[in-house]
Amino acid sequence: MGKSRAKYFFLLPGVIWVLAFTVFPLVYSLYLSTTNFRMGRDPSFVGLQNYAEILGLDGNGGDEKARNTAGFSLFLTVGSTTLTLVFGTFVAWIFNHDLPFLRQMRAIITMPLFAAPIAVGFLGVVIFNETNGPINNILQGIGLGRVQWIIDPWGARFAVLLTDVWQWTPFVFIIVLAAMQGIPDDLYESARLDTKSNWTLFRFITMPLIAPALGTVFLLRLVETIKILDIPTTLTRGGPGQITQTYTFYIYETGLRGSFQLGDASALSYLVVIVAIVISTIYFSRVRARFE
Repeated sequence: MGKSRAKYFFLLPGVIWVLAFTVFPLVYSLYLSTTNFRMGRDPSFVGLQNYAEILGLDGNGGDEKARNTAGFSLFLTVGSTTLTLVFGTFVAWIFNHDLPFLRQMRAIITMPLFAAPIAVGFLGVVIFNETNGPINNILQGIGLGRVQWIIDPWGARFAVLLTDVWQWTPFVFIIVLAAMQGIPDDLYESARLDTKSNWTLFRFITMPLIAPALGTVFLLRLVETIKILDIPTTLTRGGPGQITQTYTFYIYETGLRGSFQLGDASALSYLVVIVAIVISTIYFSRVRARFE
């Protein structure tokens, strides 16, 4: 009897941690999203009014800044997820072959993954510097001219996008390479009796067998990029103007700056949670249907 109770004692710290830092913040922020809470005054219950104002269901056109920041976050999510999957898979395919200095190159390629996103953002300030940055020096050297990465709206968007892709491509590379190395060599040897095309081998053998790993990486990257904050904040500070402000930066600005509108910020946050839940539910339902 004592041993059976002891296992619950060892589980207790984990349970307390989850309740204190996951369940309670979720429940309390859900409560705040139904109030007009501002720092320094008592909250009053307003129901779904905050959601209605954000989405424009109250007839006032909705929150324009929320739409603009959500648009840039969507641009980053689609662009970064797509590019990291493509580049990460391509690099993994290359490193799945016998190459000289393979271990050393793997270590170098994965270095950006272990850097803090804030540090990567500040590094991007140096790399995309319009005057002396290495990117512009290379572009000018090959005759393409200099790009106003921080001043031009689209230049700033792509600077944030490329910096995020540079940091997270190694993550896709690690997962996909592990999946590729799990494919038996016998399959390739049998297939080479019919074709010598590397593309055919990749399309009909490699791609179907690494599809589960790609699906998992896709979901993780999608959810991670939806809530991106560090890189655009440090690289462009949301500029020029408010072009590169992400949705999560707007949440931070609403809840932790100015009038500290925690009710509105909580409603904005829960809309992100709902989107993430919908995406995850669709993904897992399709995976379950595939294996049933």
